[in-house]
Amino acid sequence: MTPAPAPRQREVAPSQSPQGHLEAVERVVAGLHREEGPPSDRAAAAREVHELIEELHPADVAHVLERLPVEDRLWVWGLIGPEREGDVLLEVSDAVRDTLLADMDNAEIVAATQDLDADEIADLAPDLPDEVVQDIIEAQDVEDRAQLQTALSYPEGTVGSLMDFEVVSIRDDVNCEAALQYLRHFDELPGHTDAVFIVDHDGRLKGSLALNRLLVSNPDVEVSGIYDSEVVAFRPQSDADEAAQAFERYNLICAPVIDALDRVVGRVTVDTVLDYVRDKQEAQVLGKVGLREEEDIFSSVWTSAKNRGPWLALNLCTAFVASRVVGAFEGSIAQLAALAALMPIVAGIGGNSGNQTTTLIVRSLALGTVNAQSAKRLLAKELGISALNGAVWGGVLGVVAWALYRNVALGGVMALAMLLNLVVAAFAGIFVPLAMERFGRDPAVGSSVFLTFITDSMGFFIFLGLATVFLL
Repeated sequence: MTPAPAPRQREVAPSQSPQGHLEAVERVVAGLHREEGPPSDRAAAAREVHELIEELHPADVAHVLERLPVEDRLWVWGLIGPEREGDVLLEVSDAVRDTLLADMDNAEIVAATQDLDADEIADLAPDLPDEVVQDIIEAQDVEDRAQLQTALSYPEGTVGSLMDFEVVSIRDDVNCEAALQYLRHFDELPGHTDAVFIVDHDGRLKGSLALNRLLVSNPDVEVSGIYDSEVVAFRPQSDADEAAQAFERYNLICAPVIDALDRVVGRVTVDTVLDYVRDKQEAQVLGKVGLREEEDIFSSVWTSAKNRGPWLALNLCTAFVASRVVGAFEGSIAQLAALAALMPIVAGIGGNSGNQTTTLIVRSLALGTVNAQSAKRLLAKELGISALNGAVWGGVLGVVAWALYRNVALGGVMALAMLLNLVVAAFAGIFVPLAMERFGRDPAVGSSVFLTFITDSMGFFIFLGLATVFLL
């Protein structure tokens, strides 16, 4: 028996990869910058770049655009066909999208959205002027216009803002053969369709039927006898974070969205949820360092300065307060210079411990695992951890301080200050994010700024205060 040939694997050469295309585009652009060639050379360069980007997926085209300075980015953007502009706009970052939209007139933007689905247009709408959104709505046919207006009606952060309208549903009074015949009418099933939704005569959700079960079932079997009535469904007004947690918890691929009468009005897919989670995580990462929104690395100095300025101003204020705490003990520092060398250690260790606690609380808030009673238990636990770490590492630092300066009292002050500041850090690490959550603010944004202010100020105050009392 002749063995079957091994399957052939297709490898992507570096020159064919997105990175290879990016490097090729950069070489062409750099050549245009080195010297101004005749129009024929520039036309040849434009054709070469156009051919390169036409072979790429819209996400890879977006990657190329994000890596180019604004002037070169706009030149490459002008070489992209209008039929692909909408797909690329969906893939680029918000900051880069702003530069591309600013280079387009209203008619070009409307034309770029003609082939997009209602939910995709709704994703772009927040970045578009109101008059352009209205022009896009008017350019849709009746059905698409209704879907677009529905998609635009849901605020950001809700399931409605994530859902699409490509629903595949089957009535519960047909057999498997009729269901399969219905599915064959589609040119292709919508992406991430792992099951069809089962509905009654009025379109109300009854359950779901996995495609793999439908395909292997007897054609004469009624759908009503094999579908799963236990299905995870969402309302359009539901919180998107809760939906993301449900997708993770139940390993969902696709889930129906139902209205107040339990009628299926749309669906949410795992790729949309992943995009939402990724965007939120990126916003939180930027927020931790004081950036209000995603920043284009090639934006102007003035634009970047405006984006970074407010939190720097807040940091300046908190640092000034901390410096005034130190200033209140100038006399003590003047009498014992060792205090100036040791006090940053107390503040730094407290900040590190507090950040560990804050990270734990922010994660628990995101997962919805913290309530009033669990917060008390977490506080008791974190205080216990801080007391233990403070006793152990405070003792170690106390010994080190004694060894360096041959002063037993200084070592004792160092150990006690470390213990107390770690306890303060535990309190701050819990209450800062909880307070921000209570006042409707994202606890991941700015918590570290306030935490550092508390641990620095209190660390200086505790250490220098104890030193003033026991050493001077």
